[in-house]
Amino acid sequence: MKWKGRRQSDNVEDRRGMSGGGKAVVGGGIIGIVILLLNVFGGENAQMITPILEQMNQGQSAPTEQRDLTAAEIEEQQFVKTILADSEDVWSKVFAENNITYKKPKIILFAGGVNTACGSATSASGPFYCPGDQKIYMDLAFFEELKTKFGAQGGDFATAYVIAHEIGHHVQTLLGTSAKMREMQQGKSKTEANKLSVALELQADFYAGLWTHYNQKMNHVLEVGDIEEALSAAHAVGDDAIQAKMQGHIVPESFTHGTSEQRKYWFMKGYNSGDIQQGNTFAEIR
Repeated sequence: MKWKGRRQSDNVEDRRGMSGGGKAVVGGGIIGIVILLLNVFGGENAQMITPILEQMNQGQSAPTEQRDLTAAEIEEQQFVKTILADSEDVWSKVFAENNITYKKPKIILFAGGVNTACGSATSASGPFYCPGDQKIYMDLAFFEELKTKFGAQGGDFATAYVIAHEIGHHVQTLLGTSAKMREMQQGKSKTEANKLSVALELQADFYAGLWTHYNQKMNHVLEVGDIEEALSAAHAVGDDAIQAKMQGHIVPESFTHGTSEQRKYWFMKGYNSGDIQQGNTFAEIR
């Protein structure tokens, strides 16, 4: 992805030079990986991190200290700032076209653990959006796990896709979709409530694709292989792919994020159409 030398957003807070601000992850291991994949790209569902697994995975709090960021971390920060700037430009344009004002979210980069308006979280929760403070929280070590443990291709545009997906949850909050989905879940069986959760997640994938469409049109940033990187990441975090790898069998009624094929389909639908009106996943998920 062509990102260097372009505008960077001021709405990124990098806490990786600090420790002790949240719960520290020690080791991680299989418990940490399970938590990560249960919550990966979780949007508002990421608030509901499994308490027992969290307790099993907790280490002792790290002492508070500060350090300088490494050159690699500074470059990662600059990349995230550029992606967020692109999203600000795209979504401000899309909202303006629909006579709505876009409120910019913030991204918090952290390492180990973090405190949010949605509660405390560790690296094991994966990237997530908290509607309580309208911030996206990311430990960038997640992307190495995604590649080495679960076969994602990796690459800078895989990271951009994840950020765009989480910003998609912010868009849903601003448009009232998330609140409406929670209302629809009331009184439903667990299976039916899960289907609504899947629709919410797939719409965030659609919005990630829509952002990619607009960003390419406005800034011509894509390089050969970028779309494949995004699709590889989407495939790796499909419910069916995760369940097959972690438990050896698939339970469709327990899906909360969508299959690998669904996630790739909705990303590509957003990318190919460039039309926000085509993102009604709730009408197509039964």
